Amino acid sequence: MKKKSIFFVLLSMFLFSSCDKINKEITDLRCEYAINPQGIDILTPRLSWKMVSDERDVKQLSYRILVASSLDLLNADTGDLWDSGIVESDASQNIVYAGQALKSRTNCYWKVKVTTNKDEQEWSETASWSIGLLNDADWKAQWAGLDKASPDDVLKGKTRLAARYLRKEFETENKTVKSATLYISGLGLYEAYINGSRIGDQVFSPTPTDYDKSVKYNTFDVTKLIAGGKNAIGVTLGNGRYFGMRFDDNQELTGRQYFGFPKLLAQLEITYSDGSLQTVASDDSWKITTNGPIRANNEYDGEEYDATKELAGWNKVDYDDSAWQAAELVAAPAGKLEGQLNPNIKIMETIQPISISQLNSDTYILDMGQNMVGWLQMTVSGEKGKQVKLRFSEVLQPDGSLYLANIRGAQVTDSYTLKGEKSETWEPSFTYHGFRFVEITGFPGVPTVAHFAGKVIYDEMENTGRFESSDTTVNQIYKNAYWGIRGNYRGMPTDCPQRDERMGWLGDRAVGSQGESFVFDNHLLYAKWLDDIEESQREDGSIPDVAPNYWPIYSDNMTWPGAYVIIANMLYEQFGDKEPIVKHYDSMKRWMSYIRSKYVKDNIMAKDTYGDWCMPPESPELIHSEDPARKTDAAVLGTTFYFRMLTLLEKYAKMLGKSDDVQLFADEATAVKASFNAKYLNTETMQYSNNTVTANLLALCYGMTPEEYQKGVFDNIVAKTLDDFKGHVSTGLVGAQWLMRGLTDYGRPDIALKIVTNRDYPSWGYMVENDATTIWELWNGNTADPGMNSHNHVMLLGDLVVWFYEYLGGIKAAEPGFKKIEMKPCTPEGLNFVNASLNSVYGKIESAWKKEAETFIWKITVPANTTAVVYIPATAENEVSESGKQASTVEDVKFVELRDGYAVYEIGSGKYNFSAPCK
Repeated sequence: MKKKSIFFVLLSMFLFSSCDKINKEITDLRCEYAINPQGIDILTPRLSWKMVSDERDVKQLSYRILVASSLDLLNADTGDLWDSGIVESDASQNIVYAGQALKSRTNCYWKVKVTTNKDEQEWSETASWSIGLLNDADWKAQWAGLDKASPDDVLKGKTRLAARYLRKEFETENKTVKSATLYISGLGLYEAYINGSRIGDQVFSPTPTDYDKSVKYNTFDVTKLIAGGKNAIGVTLGNGRYFGMRFDDNQELTGRQYFGFPKLLAQLEITYSDGSLQTVASDDSWKITTNGPIRANNEYDGEEYDATKELAGWNKVDYDDSAWQAAELVAAPAGKLEGQLNPNIKIMETIQPISISQLNSDTYILDMGQNMVGWLQMTVSGEKGKQVKLRFSEVLQPDGSLYLANIRGAQVTDSYTLKGEKSETWEPSFTYHGFRFVEITGFPGVPTVAHFAGKVIYDEMENTGRFESSDTTVNQIYKNAYWGIRGNYRGMPTDCPQRDERMGWLGDRAVGSQGESFVFDNHLLYAKWLDDIEESQREDGSIPDVAPNYWPIYSDNMTWPGAYVIIANMLYEQFGDKEPIVKHYDSMKRWMSYIRSKYVKDNIMAKDTYGDWCMPPESPELIHSEDPARKTDAAVLGTTFYFRMLTLLEKYAKMLGKSDDVQLFADEATAVKASFNAKYLNTETMQYSNNTVTANLLALCYGMTPEEYQKGVFDNIVAKTLDDFKGHVSTGLVGAQWLMRGLTDYGRPDIALKIVTNRDYPSWGYMVENDATTIWELWNGNTADPGMNSHNHVMLLGDLVVWFYEYLGGIKAAEPGFKKIEMKPCTPEGLNFVNASLNSVYGKIESAWKKEAETFIWKITVPANTTAVVYIPATAENEVSESGKQASTVEDVKFVELRDGYAVYEIGSGKYNFSAPCK
């Protein structure tokens, strides 16, 4: 093996190019959650790396980690903070830092050397992290702002509040600047500048939380922005979720969305070469104004920008701020101040509109060609004071005007007042929209598509998955899912991006989060969201249906809060991250104790709130079915989910060595299963309750059905699907979490494929047939009451994306984090090829199979330091070839057995090319 044929590559949300484009000479590493994270509050972060090699069967045998307090020390191979020594282990993920105690502002530089079964490796390149401000005493900054309204502001109903602009001039000392770091939290949202240069490329920061429980701050290295002598720092504050978008006495409607007026905490620390420190901190010496160009900003209603009120040079030195007020010292938020670990939102893509048409003399309709989430950038020229309005929608009326009934009370309108220059380019700062179409009024002259660009925003994360098949309907559904998923990442997973809601409903994301994890590296987002959920938990143990709990809905059902437990399992299985289970176990157990003591009677959890939400109704205008035969019994939903939570918590208790809890959960699960079957299983007809697909499916897939009745119960699922629903979906978001996998696991992938390739109602293909470019909230979203027909929801995806990758693609984690991979493609009649890949925490997994001239051909890539069990459709060992040779004779391919129509092999890392006669 050649020296340096194994390379370390990064494992982070900050990588956007696909793995095959990575320069393999670059060696990047991961600390805790991010590359080179700044200002983290974790004193024992976890370190990870992954290796790339073209060799087969590469395994790590040992590693040595060095962590140093300076780059010079690290380059000299001196780990003054930690030298792990040579550790004989194949572990390359989540290695806990075990060096010297870390203090505020500590900079940590690190690298790793591994030994493999192929060769000794050189040191990786360097990565780093820094520790934030750990103690209250470290903060010299004070919260500053203005706790009052301006004359044009509106504080009741649909609120309206101008942006705050804050500034401070300061002089550096006559010394060489070694480094400069800005610690900042601007609530609800901020944009920061030093000497007129924007700090960072993030938008909508910091990440949203329940600000009464936690407040996040960001850290930036701003060394290059500091000038000798006079400097200026400026910050614009938007409202975000801190200043409520709706605020009146109807708390059932608005919830607790109001935390206060926008406020700033900023601390700039300049370190000089002689070791001295200069601090510039927010306080009442800063100046503030609300009389700037952003006259109003609101996530629901849009942004009003008046360019005639621009403050030229306000964030630079020597600006005349004599008309500005002194900033006030304001009360700190109630929540704990913490360094933010999950990434901020960014502009992740720019797309061009496909057409523009004139609706009337002053109104034009712009078509982006794609339902997207973000905003519109506009270039315009005209007279000073002329106002252009942009109003957003997902679909059009038959006459070509905007369809706005499903937007509810949101105003979804941006306005721009021209300053009268030859060419003006503008985009908003503190609002976003879910839209495909834009109504343009007041535009000077005739607008063209060249005047506009769509800015797509979501949490900064890698697009880790690729999927395509031979079926065009499947491919478009996947594309719709892709756009819908990323369109609802907003520092929390939201239900929708367009109407006056945009909340983190738990029930929407249970199994859905697992499907999303194949498409995006959503690890950080969901780890943060579990924190939001625990922060929203009441003292008695109750878990909300929405987190952060901007709408305080505590309905004490199982199917929505159950996502808390399910997503922790997803993070462990998909990313190998055990920490969320460790962190939230006591909270989860407390929730189950609460449910048990309050609602479980005779081992039955009979309370449910939402039913099998949004199952296909019998009439096209209905949102919810009124037919009792279509509705799944509340106690069936509640009890099956309660059983599932017990089995997961039993698993967690085993992982954490809590033997008493293991027995507690196991015994209770046994009792619940027995009581449930006694009450709801008809042993003659072999159906549960009223025989809905969801009732039978949940019992079967959760392992509640006795073995002797499993075939009969599944036969009822098949009959109900094929006979009553003519091969279409019959479930809502609850049943859909197991629909595709359940059908396939019990031998009917043909029905699953039929369901996904249907183009008539109800189906995902019906959405495609009706020009959808994202996933609808309702199966009949084009005909139902407009009160609830968002055209960008992901809740009805259920387990579909999981099925695409694990079943059609054959990529499934056999051990947490894909340390061991099960590769078992489902190849139903009607599909001729599937190409799937996943950039897992260990590296890129690829699976590309096709049926060609009566031969099944399958190309596989397994990452270094992992293994795979592969299932090739075959009836005999000698039918299978690998790279032209009989597979079982190839050195790196081990035949295991013939099982259920597959030849099973074990392989190490590398690229493989299997083939066998088509069955």
